[in-house]
Amino acid sequence: MSEAVREPVPALVTLHVWRVATGAVPTALLRMGRDRTRVRRTAGLRFAKLMGTGDGRTFTIRDADPQRWALLATWTSPEAAADFERSSPVASAWRDIAQESWRVDLRPLASRGRWSGREPFGDPVPVRTDGPVAALTRARLRAGSARGFWRSVPPVSDDLRSREGLRAAIGIGEAPLGLQGTFSVWSSDRAVREFARGPAHAAVVARTEPERWYAEELFARFAVVGGAGTLDGRDPLG
Repeated sequence: MSEAVREPVPALVTLHVWRVATGAVPTALLRMGRDRTRVRRTAGLRFAKLMGTGDGRTFTIRDADPQRWALLATWTSPEAAADFERSSPVASAWRDIAQESWRVDLRPLASRGRWSGREPFGDPVPVRTDGPVAALTRARLRAGSARGFWRSVPPVSDDLRSREGLRAAIGIGEAPLGLQGTFSVWSSDRAVREFARGPAHAAVVARTEPERWYAEELFARFAVVGGAGTLDGRDPLG
């Protein structure tokens, strides 16, 4: 296996989530195709993924939400991220078709694993944080292992959504099948750690290596340092 490309710890990570009307879904699909190359040309951007979203309950195509789309990006500076928000044609085009938008600003606290052969969040030095925390998981499934993985998801999803301290959770992925993950926001670092130690999540973690579900995986935690807009009609940071 080739060596991963470990990026420096980014000055800022952003996640944009846009919800479009049913009639704008074809335009959103077109944007997904066109903007992958365009967004990579953005000054100050190190790593970016345009993704579809879903509810994350099964990680099958049944979860997919064709009205909601996302962009995760890492930045060399907060100013570069602000300039993208203010003047990028990509950001402007998504705002034009969005009925609702949400942006969350993040600082990496921990990161383990790879995404497209890279380590986009670097190797952060763990620090204590007292505010909201976000968690991101992402995996590329092995074709022969997908069915077993999908069967394992519902108990973890049910446990996650029952947890005190969860403020928001969505499924994310670069494709409807095989490239899947979750993004969640929690009231505290303690809340996300308690979920990770819970029996449902721990059971899946214990099965991961012997069943060889993933060809590639990544887990990262972030301090939430800001945000704007709403997700499904409310502000998860409010």
